[in-house]
Amino acid sequence: MKIREINPNDFSQWLPLWEGYNTFYKRTVAKEITEQSWNRFLNPAEPMFSLVAEKDGKLIGLVNYLFHRNTGMLNDVCYLQDLFTAEEARGQGAGKALIEAVYEKAKLAGSPRVYWQTHETNKTAMSLYDKVADYSGFVVYRKLIKST
Repeated sequence: MKIREINPNDFSQWLPLWEGYNTFYKRTVAKEITEQSWNRFLNPAEPMFSLVAEKDGKLIGLVNYLFHRNTGMLNDVCYLQDLFTAEEARGQGAGKALIEAVYEKAKLAGSPRVYWQTHETNKTAMSLYDKVADYSGFVVYRKLIKST
């Protein structure tokens, strides 16, 4: 298995993984948002990035992450926003390898922290997360704002 940055030719294999992630979280992402995110990942001026796990020429996992300011630290922190592995690849280390690759990217960028969130029902993923990170204890609140 190889972890690498995405390239423009990956879209046809990346998209089913992205759709699998969205299906898992029971959310619908408009086509134009998917396309915009994809273009941001490929734009070096953007702080958004995507890595993939590849095995035998097939993409089996993805991780999307971004860097942003933080009021408690001098350097930008890294938010691991999306992590997904294909069902047939689960339990083979792709998720852990993708997380560790983000850790390395954060270290190279001078970022002092990588963090993420998951749904409380995602027990399988949480068993991995408990091994590779510290549980912060924070609860996430959100409010959707409709534009006028």
